[in-house]
Parts: sequence; C-alpha cells; structure tokens
Amino acid sequence: MKNFNDPRIPEALFHRLQQMEFITPTPIQAEALPKALDGQDILGSAQTGTGKTGAFGIPLVTHLMNNSRGTALVLLPTRELAVQVLQTLKKFIGSSKLNSALLIGGEPMPPQIRQLRAKPRLIIGTPGRINDHLTRGNLMLHETNFLVLDEVDRMLDMGFGVQLDAIARFLTSKRQTLMFSATMPKNIEGLANKYLTNPVRISMGAVHTPAENVTQENIKLSESDKGQRLVDELTKLEGSIVVFIKTKHAADRMAIKLKKLGHEVEALHGDLRQNKRTRVIEGFRKNKYRILVATDVAARGLDIPHIKYVINYDLPQSPEDYIHRIGRTARAGAKGTAINFLTSADNRKWRAIHQLLNPGEKFTDSLGGGEGRERRNSSDRRRNFGSKPDFKRSPRPAGSRGGEKRDFKRRDDRPSGSRGGEKRDFRRRDDRPAGSRDGEKRDFRRRDDRPAAKKPTATAKPFTGPKKKPAPAKGKTFSRKKVDA
Repeated sequence: MKNFNDPRIPEALFHRLQQMEFITPTPIQAEALPKALDGQDILGSAQTGTGKTGAFGIPLVTHLMNNSRGTALVLLPTRELAVQVLQTLKKFIGSSKLNSALLIGGEPMPPQIRQLRAKPRLIIGTPGRINDHLTRGNLMLHETNFLVLDEVDRMLDMGFGVQLDAIARFLTSKRQTLMFSATMPKNIEGLANKYLTNPVRISMGAVHTPAENVTQENIKLSESDKGQRLVDELTKLEGSIVVFIKTKHAADRMAIKLKKLGHEVEALHGDLRQNKRTRVIEGFRKNKYRILVATDVAARGLDIPHIKYVINYDLPQSPEDYIHRIGRTARAGAKGTAINFLTSADNRKWRAIHQLLNPGEKFTDSLGGGEGRERRNSSDRRRNFGSKPDFKRSPRPAGSRGGEKRDFKRRDDRPSGSRGGEKRDFRRRDDRPAGSRDGEKRDFRRRDDRPAAKKPTATAKPFTGPKKKPAPAKGKTFSRKKVDA
C-alpha cells in the first residue's frame, strides 16, 4: 500500500487521515493494512515508534464504520498507553457516532460503569480492570468481533497471562484478531495459538535493534559519582529529557533534588494516582517542564516527539526494556541520543543487553575499568567498551597491611613478651599458691556440711504494757482558724 486512498477505507476516515497528515504509510502500515482490511489475523512485530497504532487503528475504525453491529476490544499493558491509544483512535473516528469506554486500573468504578451503560462500540483497557468488569457482570463481550492486543510481550512480563486466558473465555470465536509487539519472545507463540486463527506473520526490521537515528553514549563511572554526573549532563544538555531510574522512591528523591537545584522536573511512577500520572504526562507533552524522572512505567507507549535525550541512570532489569527505553527518543524519523550510566556492578546487565543487540557476537565490553565516555551509533556493531579486568592476585610487599606473617604457635609456646606469650596457670584455683589470682582456697563442701555460722543474739526488753494516749489539757478547746485566701 503506497497511500491511504484505498476503496476499503471509508471516506470519512480517509478525510480524517488527510487532516492528520497521514500521507504515506510507514513500512509496518504498508504491510499490515491490506491484509487487515481483508479480515485476516495478524501477528506483527516492528521497532517502537514505527506506527503500530495506525497499523491496527485504521482497520479497527474501518471495521466499526462499515458494520452497524459488533464491538472492538483493545488490550494494553499500561494505563498511559491505553489513554494514548484512545486519544489516537478518537482522532480517527472524528465526528462519527461511535461511543467508547476506557477501562483502566487506578480509576473509580462508577464512571466506568456509566460508560458501559452507554453501550460503547470501542472498549480500551488493561487486562486487570477488564477482567474485573467481566466477573462483576458489567461488561459483555459476546458481540466483540474485533480484538487487538498491543505490546503483548510487556503484558506477559507483567503477569497478565492468566487474566488474558480468563478474558478469552468470554470472547466469541468468530472475530478478527490483531496482535502487535515491539519484541517477539518465544512465549508469545503459545499465546498466539490461543487468540489467532491462521495468522499472517509480519516482521519489519530487526525487533531487537534500536532505531538507526538513536546515538548511544556510554559513560563509565562509580556509583558515588552518578548523582553529580547527572546534574552536569542536565545542565549541559538542551531539550526535553527522560531520566530512567530503577525504583519509585529513588525517582521521587531525584526529582526533589533536581527541583532544589532549579531544574524544571516531575516524577512519574506506578505509585501515583491515575489523575496525577495523566497530569504529569500531559504537562511534559506541553513542555511545562523539561525533565521527566521515571521508572519503566514510561518505557513503553510514551509517544512524545520532542524528547531529545534518554538517560539511563540505572540499567533496566530486562534487556528488552532497554530497547523500549531508548525508543522514547528519535521517533517518527527524528534524531535522538541515549546516555547510559554504567558502573562495575552493571556488568551482567550490560552483557545481556549487548548480546540482545548483537546476537552471536562475543561480549568484550567489560565495565571493570576507570571512568570514561564512549559515543556510538546504532550501526556501530563492533566497538569495545573497555578491557577485561585482571583478576590475578598480586603478592603484598612486606610491611603492607597483612604482609607480616602471623605467629600461629600455641600461646603457651610463644616467647616471653609476645602477645599472649606469658603462660597461663591452668591449675585448679584451690591448688594455686597463695597470693595468685583467686589463690585463697574456696570451701567446696556442701552447704549443710559447713559449720553453722553464729547468729547475733537479740536482747529481750521487759513488757511494760500498752502505751496510753495523753489526755488533753483541761480548760483548752481546739478549733480551726479561718485562713484568708
């Protein structure tokens, strides 16, 4: 497909695409759209930022506009991605009368129930909240004949496999299913057999390779120097920046420190309320602040074209997440830079990332060295990061710490005057000569065999009878005196 002027696409949708400046399809759209418009199931994979939302969104809206009955369900791993996809699909729908419902966690149930009572034909949500509405009887999927699963690998990593199986029981077998992902692990094949029927496999480019317009810079440093180096980089760089940090608390602390230094920054992580997360993303999208400190909750689905830099303050736990992180920049043909802070403790994680990006290539990028900075493009496949550390033990010179040999002879064999050299007297205490420690002999006889101790005798006083109270003096009376306050 060379353009969107296809007779199978409704005229109203075609005009909307022209208004949105959708002129030439991206490679994944050019391959997927003709087969999806024909009603085939698709298992597609492509690099992040290559237009996968349009690849499934245009066939979905076409299906709803060309059929007066039936609903479409879109499942996504995160709330932010669900909100973003809904906004894009609403632009495709335009003024057409197609109600929609957004069912995501972190939002109250009553507003979502009201959306479902309006009989929406487009339902977008996360698997957990979709499953909640199904079990409560708020949502019916017996008329759902179009299903989309986006970022499937992420949903499986987040443990949504059981909930996806539970949702599948409510779906009718007569439906069209589109499944997309930026990476394609082996466990997706088992899930594809459950959801897809004779799917068309579409793979555009190497899914484990970052976009060509991303320049990667690796900075070797110690853990204690990372904070100051981040401040130096933020002061030097211009444009919007996303800083990825491992934990939620660390993201909050870093945002507070940067604010005190005068930077315009906000934190984004999973502990924030949904309305707060939405405000943070929208504020960053509208350039209200320049720096976003985030956990991996922002690694996928955050489509903000003006992001110029991604700084990996901490490496991700999963090598695939590294590709998604740096995919937040250099989107839609733009150029971007990914800066990685690497310490000696990151050697194992960096090895896994290197092997994912360069399959079959021997890993030589050891991190055991001094500080330094390396700049490389995504096309540079063979470039050593450093030399391997020498793990041979070097003999310590005499006089250094631990260099003098220790005397392991028994204490009573050491020469007099050395530490512990004086011999201790291990004879029984009662056999030691008088004057030594505890030299006086103790009496070990039983208590009842010892001579009775003489108790002091008390002298008895003669009994003189009970004491009498003295009688009051005659002629005297006792009364209380009033005391002035």
